Amino acid sequence: MVQKIQKTCLRPDLGCFVLFDGGFSGLVIINFTAPAAMEIYRRYLLSMGMPESELAAFHTSDEVGNVMGELMNQIVGDFTGQVRLELQTSINQSQPKMMAINKQVQILINTQLDQPQARRVTFNTPDHNIFYMELAMDKTEFIKLQDFEIPEQDNPDDILAEAKNQQANAQVANSAVDDDFLSELGF
Repeated sequence: MVQKIQKTCLRPDLGCFVLFDGGFSGLVIINFTAPAAMEIYRRYLLSMGMPESELAAFHTSDEVGNVMGELMNQIVGDFTGQVRLELQTSINQSQPKMMAINKQVQILINTQLDQPQARRVTFNTPDHNIFYMELAMDKTEFIKLQDFEIPEQDNPDDILAEAKNQQANAQVANSAVDDDFLSELGF
């Protein structure tokens, strides 16, 4: 469900924001409660093989903020990539800024928006902790002037599988050449 809101804010306990501009401008904010931030942080690093003993204990730790900022960067990066493919326009994003805060802070884009629009989506973690994503941008309507072909997006897994198959085929071909050579020698 998408909630229409009047303004975007950084909210306690961890807030992260990214500005984007180009074909259109806007602001993305993700607000994490302390339990949600810690759960996501822990699951992310444990899944990457980090030992439990090396994890931060508090949501105010710089490590937690860095991980949440990286996740924000990945989310907005995927968004800008989708915009580039589907809308045939380009937008750029700023570096994510993450803050541990204990009061609500309003964030505004440093441009005049004629018809500002703000939306919020609520998410739950697997342990039922809540976090929010907010988006603010000018009311925008995209009108396609002509049909264009959306290029097929490369899937990294497909690229790796293809490279592995090519390597296996090359090994089989080399083995066949070696077998032919050995049989010519009478072995």
